[in-house]
Amino acid sequence: MQLRKMVVVLAGLAVPGVSFATNGMNMEGYGPIALGMGGASMAYDNGTAAMMNNPATLGLLSEGHRVDLALGFMGPNVEASAGGATAHSSADAFGGPAFGWSDRHDKLTYGVGVYGQGGMGTQYDRNSFMSAGTGLETRSELSVGRLLFPLTYNVTPDLVVGGSFDFVWAGLDLKMAMTTAQMGAMSAAGNLSLSPNASAGLGAYFGCGTCQGYFDFSNGSPFTGKAQATGYAGKLGFVYKVNPQFSVGASYHSVTQLGDLETDGAKVSMIDNGNAAGGSTTLTGKIKVINFQWPETYGVGVAYQANDKLMLVMDYKRINWSKVMKDFHMTFSSAGDVSLDMRLPQNWVDQDVFMAGFSYQASDALVLRAGVNVANNPVPDFDMHPLFPAIIKNHVTAGFGYRYSKASTIDFAYSYAPEVTVTNGSGIAVSHSQNNMQFIYSFRY
Repeated sequence: MQLRKMVVVLAGLAVPGVSFATNGMNMEGYGPIALGMGGASMAYDNGTAAMMNNPATLGLLSEGHRVDLALGFMGPNVEASAGGATAHSSADAFGGPAFGWSDRHDKLTYGVGVYGQGGMGTQYDRNSFMSAGTGLETRSELSVGRLLFPLTYNVTPDLVVGGSFDFVWAGLDLKMAMTTAQMGAMSAAGNLSLSPNASAGLGAYFGCGTCQGYFDFSNGSPFTGKAQATGYAGKLGFVYKVNPQFSVGASYHSVTQLGDLETDGAKVSMIDNGNAAGGSTTLTGKIKVINFQWPETYGVGVAYQANDKLMLVMDYKRINWSKVMKDFHMTFSSAGDVSLDMRLPQNWVDQDVFMAGFSYQASDALVLRAGVNVANNPVPDFDMHPLFPAIIKNHVTAGFGYRYSKASTIDFAYSYAPEVTVTNGSGIAVSHSQNNMQFIYSFRY
């Protein structure tokens, strides 16, 4: 009963700790053991974070129970600029917990965990150019998390197979401003439509020729987004010990089956900054983000125990963003039978991620780790939106683990993502770098 209560509480808190993009919208590493070695995790014991990596490696744990309590911090540094104006995102610190529990008995290992999957977010001041003259702040915060139920089986002393069933939830806050020109271009391209049809344009329909548009659904909560959806996904994996020194592992993560993100009480405003400046029209209704999904992912990796002190690891991961991030499709319907249908083109490409690292047993109690994470930017320059700048490419990581009793250990990892700068088709340049950390306390009984 106490474990069940803990899972429920942590499920409500876990997502904000990982609500910013690293490998696209994924984190560069799940759990500080893997993160310390560049995120590589496919072929060795990396604790209960295996639920998010290769669930089969849970079968490498020692007999008995294990509890992992984790904290994560992500520090993105994002700046947008255009026409000599600069806007700095104040969304520069995210943090939150994660939890994992496992029980290995003979050939069978099972458990439960709550981990954040990833996301992205920014927040720009109301006086910045990102407000498009509305005088209102603009922000985004997308977060996705999982409640996981893994199960593994040691087929032989050398082969472990496993999988997990994942309950997935997602939340989104959005405050987005659009200029008259942007709305007109989207309408001309067939990416923005209004019902009843307004042939003279959106501004004319709302009674102003120079209106700025503003979409607003945000609850201000650090734990949940206003628009929410739930669904499910699954993972399969194996790990095989070729010889006492060398292991290989692989895993497959299915695409999610999430419902549409939706919320009531969303607002769409048309703000007049023309001759009758100061006037505005606001409609309240229901927002839906149509068919947002997390992509399928597959990976393979190796681990080599070079000697009693040194282990080398290397993974490759493919994230199929192109199948789920073609566009951001949002609909709005008000009580007055006015509806909007909008698509923001995204056109993400698939991402290849290469991870490599090592661990060095400096003493019986202390292990040191370091690694790199190298990937392509999945977001096309032309379509990059400053509210969703998931453009990070590479990471350098380091960490350590310390065992201070037979039952208890701590692990810590730090990750630095060098700055990447991209200019989109509207001439807006965005620069993005990160400083991230993860900590975990593990107890065995």
